[in-house]
Amino acid sequence: MSKFKKKKGGEMPAVNTASLPDIVFMLLFFFMVATVMRQNTLMIENKLPQADQVEKLDKKSLVMYIYAGKPSTNYKSQYGSEARIQLNDKFADVKDIAAFIASERASKREEEVPFLTTALKVDSKANMGLVTDIKQELRKVNALKINYTTRKGDALEGLKK
Repeated sequence: MSKFKKKKGGEMPAVNTASLPDIVFMLLFFFMVATVMRQNTLMIENKLPQADQVEKLDKKSLVMYIYAGKPSTNYKSQYGSEARIQLNDKFADVKDIAAFIASERASKREEEVPFLTTALKVDSKANMGLVTDIKQELRKVNALKINYTTRKGDALEGLKK
């Protein structure tokens, strides 16, 4: 008699799943690091003006965004068609800007506060009076580092044609 028995049938060996949790956690970690969450839902029409000289901001975590423009089609019936200001995910008045800046400053560490920048994302067709009102409120709360967000493009080329 032999000590070895012949295998009967062509059964496949079981798949080794010992490394499966490692693979799942590695993929989860990759997507957590690589995914950028959208910060705000735009409630206004925001077609940024073109610029011929663009400078990139270094730390986006130190930027406070103020949006200005006409309400989008979903909100026109509720808010009208006049240009409005959006702070985070809600419409606001010019007088609400001071409280917005104060809350943003409070949410940052003390050593980061001097480096905070206010970015104005203003629709190209927005009334300049609204932008002036926003700038006046920013002066009142001493938020003097202002960035006008634009889309990159050669504005001079369009004038030559």
